[in-house]
Amino acid sequence: MQQREQIVASAGDYVDSGSFQADLGRIVSYPSESSTPEGRVALKSYLDEMVEPALASLGCSVERYDSWKGGNNSFLLATREEDPALPTVLCYGHADVVDGQAEAWTNGRGPWVLRDEGDRWYGRGSADNKGQHWINIVALRLLLDQRGSLGFNLVFLLEGAEEIGSPDLADFAREHRDALRADVFIGSDGPRLAAGSPTVFLGARGGVTFHLTADLRSSSYHSGNWGGLLRNPATTVAAAVASLVDGHGIIKLPELLPAGIPDSVAAALEFIDVVPNPGDPASDPTWGDSSLSPAERLYAWNTLEVLALGAGNPAKPVNAIPGSARATLQLRFVPGTDTANLESAVRRHLDAAGFGMVEVQVGSSFAASRLDPDSPWVAWALASLAKTTGRSPVLLPNIGGSLPSYVFSDVLGLPTLWVPHSHPGCQQHAPDEHLLKSVAREGLQIAAGLFFDLATVASPADSPAGGTARGAAVSASSVS
Repeated sequence: MQQREQIVASAGDYVDSGSFQADLGRIVSYPSESSTPEGRVALKSYLDEMVEPALASLGCSVERYDSWKGGNNSFLLATREEDPALPTVLCYGHADVVDGQAEAWTNGRGPWVLRDEGDRWYGRGSADNKGQHWINIVALRLLLDQRGSLGFNLVFLLEGAEEIGSPDLADFAREHRDALRADVFIGSDGPRLAAGSPTVFLGARGGVTFHLTADLRSSSYHSGNWGGLLRNPATTVAAAVASLVDGHGIIKLPELLPAGIPDSVAAALEFIDVVPNPGDPASDPTWGDSSLSPAERLYAWNTLEVLALGAGNPAKPVNAIPGSARATLQLRFVPGTDTANLESAVRRHLDAAGFGMVEVQVGSSFAASRLDPDSPWVAWALASLAKTTGRSPVLLPNIGGSLPSYVFSDVLGLPTLWVPHSHPGCQQHAPDEHLLKSVAREGLQIAAGLFFDLATVASPADSPAGGTARGAAVSASSVS
């Protein structure tokens, strides 16, 4: 049996033997919620007792930055340098989880004790993200055990606050740019396109939230005595929203749209079908821009969603014109969107439409990023996955949701390859989060094959202009 076949087989054996399940049971038991002080204590224990020893056993030097600069994020940075002439890979994961929601799990399950049921391992963090970064750590261990060396240099970064927006991650990357220097980024988070579809994605859509508020008077007034004389703030805010996005989901303000869809992105999406998984809602064919395919709408275009809309007391309405109304909107956007000037663009539009009484306030935001699908790193990664699985992998230019991919593409200038080991129905932010055993098994084989190929197969890092350590960055984002 060839070496590559051996390591792929060893990866499958690691799952079949129960070793990965035992690992997963231990890592799930740490209630590392980043949203609570108690969770951050548990996160420190997880890094102390599980992650740091595992990476040290790979021959890595490990540095810790707990509560970096007094903030809510902690970082673990592990480094193994075998030879400066070899390519360097930067791996990433996050050790925190969302709220356990223990009271809402069903059938006697709970967030902090792994439950084995059929093809599912239930537990908080099993899919997002402990199970996924642990798969990559095990794959590296299998490679080192087989070869006696990795065959490349390794940098592994874990953060502790991805679920609350990765605070300070970009600043940490800027300050530690030299330590994080690499030729390629390989991370695992988010879902595959479908459970049975090995997937590579190259970035993530960004998001920016803003509020429209019409605060016209301190009290409500009788709708019979004052109707027709007083401006209704609810009607006004509803109309302001409709001037930005119509009742069929079409964005009306050009400044909230990208310049277009790059040819390489359109080509990558040409054969992608967006098919609901079991339990998912059916998509509405009449919603959104009908000139775009469903895949283009989800992965290559912007959407403006109304997250909340309120005035008066909807649960117990009274015969009165409310004094104020408020809507919260979120723009999900792809690279090529000018979000830096969003507030001024919306302000100009509302003024021109006669809605000067509506205030605009921009809230939280996160950046978009996307590696060009024509990057040679993409073809290299797809070939590796195809060789391991015997199937053609799915290529997504970016996912529809959010990840801090821009930190690695824009701040560090790396080609970004995301190889997820989970599936869309994993319920990662809900009760009953689970990891599919079949996807975890194949994911470990994929990771082992990918790392083996980085050590043994010619990659773009071997060409003079290939890796970022040798050449220029190859990604784009609309937010710096």
